[in-house]
Amino acid sequence: MRRKISVLLAVGCAAALALSGCGLAEEEAGFSFHFGHSGGNFRYESVVEQDFRSAAAEPSSYFSLDRNTAGYAQVRAQLRSGMEIAYDSVRTEELVNYFSYGFPAPAAGEGVRATAYLGECPWQSSHRLITVGLRTEERRLEAARNNYVFLVDVSGSMENTVAGEDTTCLGLVKYGLETLVGGLGEQDAVSIVAYASNTGVRLEPTLADEEGKRKILKAVDRLAAEGTTNGEAGIRLAYECAAAYFSEEGNNRVILMTDGDFNVGMGDPQSLGELVSREAARGVYLSVIGVGMGNMRDDVMQTLALRGNGNYAYVDTRMEAEKALGEELGGMLVTVARDCKAGVTFNPSAVIRYRLLGYDMKVMSEQDFDDSEKDAGEIGSNLTVVALYEAELREGAEEVADVTVRFISADGEAREVSAEVSPSLSENDDTRFIACVEEFGLVLRRSAYRGDAALAHVLSRLGALKDYLAADPYKAEFESLVKIAAASGYYGL
Repeated sequence: MRRKISVLLAVGCAAALALSGCGLAEEEAGFSFHFGHSGGNFRYESVVEQDFRSAAAEPSSYFSLDRNTAGYAQVRAQLRSGMEIAYDSVRTEELVNYFSYGFPAPAAGEGVRATAYLGECPWQSSHRLITVGLRTEERRLEAARNNYVFLVDVSGSMENTVAGEDTTCLGLVKYGLETLVGGLGEQDAVSIVAYASNTGVRLEPTLADEEGKRKILKAVDRLAAEGTTNGEAGIRLAYECAAAYFSEEGNNRVILMTDGDFNVGMGDPQSLGELVSREAARGVYLSVIGVGMGNMRDDVMQTLALRGNGNYAYVDTRMEAEKALGEELGGMLVTVARDCKAGVTFNPSAVIRYRLLGYDMKVMSEQDFDDSEKDAGEIGSNLTVVALYEAELREGAEEVADVTVRFISADGEAREVSAEVSPSLSENDDTRFIACVEEFGLVLRRSAYRGDAALAHVLSRLGALKDYLAADPYKAEFESLVKIAAASGYYGL
């Protein structure tokens, strides 16, 4: 067992930090534990980064694709709380996928479009960076009767205050639910299940028309926190509610909102994962919204979202609630590409070696890639998704690689889209920004593959993207987070 002592800094702003206390990080048997200065603890599944592969010996690379964003918001929450980042909370694909990009949209009915770019690798000048950008089709389900069950953790820990916000975890959940309800259609039905020491249905299925929305919001407002956390009982009851009002033509989904501390009943990720996987096979998906850092079980929530054919977001601010549950509501509730997976085949005459950046827990074999029945990731409506490779090319390289993306469309059809990687592909502001976010992640997790990566380099390149950042408040906020990290003194210059 390794123990690492971390000095924690209270962040007032990027320019001024004050010493506030200390924390403890502990790693064991496939998981990492991080203990913050607030006395809480949060647990992450250990991440083992992918090594470089010889293109001659292993020309192909395969992985499951999704668009989870929880890792970015958790990094932001830790930085703003003055914590030294827990290494395993930095899943770089969740950092780059937090943002939206201007990738070309698919044609109507196509579902997904893939585009490839080839650019400089800022932290290793002799290498190149391959950016694979996906964009999903916008798909609406207003005419269908969709069936949503809000599963809300109302245990005592949900009364903890959210750092930097004048509200509790439950207060932030309520704000998020109010945002979500505003985007529902009149044919959508909502049920509410609350769980703590006791579990119960707080709202029977209610259509989200004008009168129904008032009833839903009143039920949300009445939620109060107390007791322990029997997450298993809550999940089982939520699935019962979803089954009772199952919609054959619509979307059936449980939306779990919790700080992730399952301290009563079944609590291990494997058993919970098997439970939600069975329900996903029956057509009821599970999405997860995490809040709070006090008892964060990120390992459990990752597993639930993955096995439940849903996505995983983390809400640490009201602004994030508006983004995840308002602006990107279609991406949360409407699946466009099911069992989505990518395969990249490199040309050994052009590529010496390559490394997949991120998706470390989602790598799959060629056999699984070719298996149409193999479960993989889900991607929602009107979203962009990024995958990155760092590659060492031969001089004069041509026809660098071929990208293949396979998925099941909304109508149940197996589909495949592709893209080619060649030296003729050019960078743009999106790919330059993506490289900044990736380099930031490599520095925060102290990656063995970070090369010359440095926060000062990131800030310098962001300075050249001033107009690009100004057009997107989330990307502008990213620059402020890099400044906070640089000012902390934890990560070098």
